[in-house]
Parts: sequence; C-alpha cells; structure tokens
Amino acid sequence: MAAELKNHGAVLSGKKRSAGHDDGAEDNNDYVVAKKSMPFFSSPAAMARYDPAAALASARHEFGEHGGVNMSIEASATFTVMEPETMRRMFSGELGPDRDFFIYSRHFNPTVLNLGRQMAALEGTEAAYCTSSGMSAISSVLMQLVSSGENIVASRTLYGGTHALMAHFLPRVANITTTFVDIHDMEMVRNALVVGKTKVLYCESISNPTLNVADIPELSRIAHEKGVMLVVDNTFSPMFLSPASLGADVVVHSISKFISGGADIIAGAVCGPASLVNSMMDLHQGSLMLLGPTMNAKVAFELSERIPHLALRMKEHCNRAMVYATRMKKMGLKVVYPGLEDHPQHKLLKSMINKEYGYGGLLCVDMETEERANRLMNLLQNYTQFGFMAVSLGYYETLMSCSGSSTSSEMNAEEKKLAGISPGLVRMSVGYIGTLEQRWSQFEKALSRMQDSGLFKN
Repeated sequence: MAAELKNHGAVLSGKKRSAGHDDGAEDNNDYVVAKKSMPFFSSPAAMARYDPAAALASARHEFGEHGGVNMSIEASATFTVMEPETMRRMFSGELGPDRDFFIYSRHFNPTVLNLGRQMAALEGTEAAYCTSSGMSAISSVLMQLVSSGENIVASRTLYGGTHALMAHFLPRVANITTTFVDIHDMEMVRNALVVGKTKVLYCESISNPTLNVADIPELSRIAHEKGVMLVVDNTFSPMFLSPASLGADVVVHSISKFISGGADIIAGAVCGPASLVNSMMDLHQGSLMLLGPTMNAKVAFELSERIPHLALRMKEHCNRAMVYATRMKKMGLKVVYPGLEDHPQHKLLKSMINKEYGYGGLLCVDMETEERANRLMNLLQNYTQFGFMAVSLGYYETLMSCSGSSTSSEMNAEEKKLAGISPGLVRMSVGYIGTLEQRWSQFEKALSRMQDSGLFKN
C-alpha cells in the first residue's frame, strides 16, 4: 500500500535524499511540517471559517533542487535506490513518497505529488492524486468504490461524458448499474439508495449545464445514513465551494477548466481521505495503479504555478458573470445564474459558499430553440468578438456552446428533458480579458443585430 500522504503545513526546506542517506532512517530535518491538521466542517454555518486561499498559502512549498523558488521538474520515469533491500521495502509499502522514496512515475512522481498537496489544500481533504484527465479521475474513483453487481445513484443532470460512463460503459464492462434521480428530491434520493448494494451517491456541486445547485450537507446526511459515500464533482466551483467541508467524502475535478485557466492542459484530480488514495494506488487492487491514468510531471509543474492565482481569477470570473447575468435579465433574456435571487437554489448556494468569491463563472441563456442559440453565438463570435464558440470552460476568454447539441449530446432526448436541458440553452463560461464594459457593449451589439433580424423578440 502506498504510504499516507502528508499534505498540509508550511515547509521551509526541500532537501532531497543525498547519496549518503540511509534509506531506512528518519531525517526530521528534511521537511518542517506543521503538526496541526486541517480543520473539517459539516455545516454551512461553519463554512465562514474555511478559506481555501489561506489553506493554499499555508500548504507545503517545494523549492527547487538548487534553491530555486520554484520546484524542480522531476522528469524521471524511474528512480534509483542506494541499497538493494530498499526496493523490496518500497514495493511492500514500508517506504513510500511521504519519506521521499519513489519507484516509478506511474505510481508516484515528486512533481505530481506536490500538485496533489495543493489540490488537497484547495479542497480541505487529507490527500489528493492528480490524473491525466477529469474523466480518468471520475472513472477511477467509481471503479475503486463500486464492484461488479453493485450500484451508483447519480444526479440526472451531469456532464455528458460522465452520464455516458454510468449509463452505458460501466454496465457493459463491469456490471455496475446507475440509478439516475432528481438530486433535489431528497425522498427520491433516499429511496434509490439500497443498503448493501448502493456504494456511491454522485452529483456535481453545480450541474453541467443547467447550473442547479446540490444540497451537499443534506445529500451527505442521507448518504451516510445508508452507509454510502458521497462523491462530488466540483469542476464548476473551485475556491467558492468546498464540498468536503460540507460533508462530501470525495471531491473530483477536471483541472483542465478553471484551475488550469489556459485551455491548454488536460488533467484531473481525486481529493479525499488518504485511505482512499492509498487504496487506489494498491499494487494489486488499485484503480489508479492498474488503469494508469498518469499525469506528466511537466504538466504538474505548469499547473502548480497557476494555482496560486486561482483565487484572483475566480473572483473576476464570478464578478463578471454576476454583472452580465443581472443585465441580461433586465434586457428580457431568460437567464440561469445561481447568483440571481430568482434562481431556485440561490439561498442554498449562498448558505454554502466561501465568502468573497461570488456565485460562479458560468451562466446560461435559454434561447429556446437551437436555431436562435446558434444565431446568437454566431453573432457574438463573428460579428462582435464577445467570445468563442467552443466547449470547455474556465478560459480567460468567454467560451460559448449550445449544450444540448455539444457537451450533453451523449444524452438522448428523454434524458435531456429530464435533466432540464433546453434545445436552445447556451452555456457561457465568462472570461475576464478586456474590460467589463468593453465586453458588455459587444454583447449588446450582437443582441441588437439579432433583434433587428427578427429572430429574437424580448
């Protein structure tokens, strides 16, 4: 079993084992680690005491091999030992990455491990493991927690790829079934959870693409009553929502989105108990170990340099989304945004968010038909340069897509209807490049052209 990961605490040195280091000896001077563990909370009222930015700032900082303020990139696939006996002890789990012993970069890599520490601090969990994509993080967690013949209960409204994994792939290859429910109907959720058979309750903190908000504390309570683990995809809401602090057992991310911010990297993360991460890295039964969704060390380095300014970026994403959603609503558009008071879960989200960030960087405009949705996006990109027609989110430019025919296309018509995905739903990931008023004037210009064409009446 992989050694338990120590994720939190400021570090004042980053020494590596020297050639003369006794492989089995303790060296308390290698790392200076704070003894106080990260606090965990279980109610929305307590969330005011949790600050992910502060947690990131106090997480262990890894210096470069020669004293650089940035860590070195450990590009090695395999690692040496000083004594032959050490290798046996590493494979038995006696020596591991917590004491700076590494075997092979599919197992653990020092650079990737450092990014894992940052992700654990960001989400307030004991440990985290970073993977090659968000989907690999999701699939690895589910295949570790759920066995053949067992069941997942999941929200009807999920990213299309996650829905396809649960609805089609896992039943075919692993005999794992999923019961899809209205995640806001607590009685339906409770009745779907079968003691002894259901192992995971799965939802997105803010759903893709409808922007519904999950009641994480209540879902956690119901899941734990039935002996089920709550797994939450927090891709849409880094920094401003902390599901683990609200009772989630595992938090997964597509780091490719807001955390990366550059639309140039594919990556994922599993954040949760150290016992889970260790089990996923088990040599004989671990899904991460055996499926091998390994993150490249150079990718991990890139991402570790972006996380420190994630808080600043999220504040501006959220600020602009709130301003635009408010103005769009006043113009008569059908807007979906959790920051608006008429959103059905506005009060719920307000009770759960970490203060000072806002309500998210995504909004939706429901144009009702795909024709009107496509016309609006075409004008916004090709006539006024407000944003780009592209999937994904979290980029510094605004990205737009008609979800029903793109990121949710894996779902059939009935599934989309149950999920509340309108044919004309335009999902916008609001960027922060340019000035707010400059971008808003571009939106107004496109909408004016659309009104003139007769395709939209407010």
